[in-house]
Amino acid sequence: KVVNHMYLTAKKQNNYPLILPLQMLLPTVLEHADAMKAAIPAFRAGQPVGDGIGPMVIGRMMLECTKEAVSFETVLARTEFEGRQLVLVKARGPESTVGRPADALEVLTADCSIDVIIMVDASLKMEGEDSATIAHGFGAAIGGIGTERFQIEEIATRKKIPVFSIIVRQSIKEAITLMTRDIADQADDVRKRIQEMILENTKEGQTVLAIGVGNTSGVSQ
Repeated sequence: KVVNHMYLTAKKQNNYPLILPLQMLLPTVLEHADAMKAAIPAFRAGQPVGDGIGPMVIGRMMLECTKEAVSFETVLARTEFEGRQLVLVKARGPESTVGRPADALEVLTADCSIDVIIMVDASLKMEGEDSATIAHGFGAAIGGIGTERFQIEEIATRKKIPVFSIIVRQSIKEAITLMTRDIADQADDVRKRIQEMILENTKEGQTVLAIGVGNTSGVSQ
């Protein structure tokens, strides 16, 4: 559609320079098309994809816990860590869905007091960056068109809840195709970083909400 649109626009206006951006964008368009084609087998077989690293980390943390639905195709579990109440949220696996973490946050903040939010997600890496590297940040770590990011940060701002994020870098192809071993091996490290972040930013008796953002295809809980 992108190629056809740019070609027809240049042809309709009889303006050759309008097609020059297509020549510059074509490698990127082809890379995305190749990634989407390569993603089909993983989703068809219900296997984990790179974007599922967030749900994988949180899913492992809630394995021995009682799960309950909190919003559309989204589940939560409650546990404790070093005297802190820990609320874990992820999309309901192992079907392919991203759930609705923003709606879950709205329900939880209306029901109880949240002191800190920690979000775990995959992030597209820049050229030159290594895949499967981990970075920390502030604010909502969630992709898409920005609607859920706005909703989460609006709630956090209104309730004065700090939002921390942990991301695992990967390419567009790695994000939507079968999860690589390098990315999967980072799950335990991410969990340790979540625990360190909790100890550094909260006190005993406080409540922490940890959200695993991403497609939970092939990832149970």
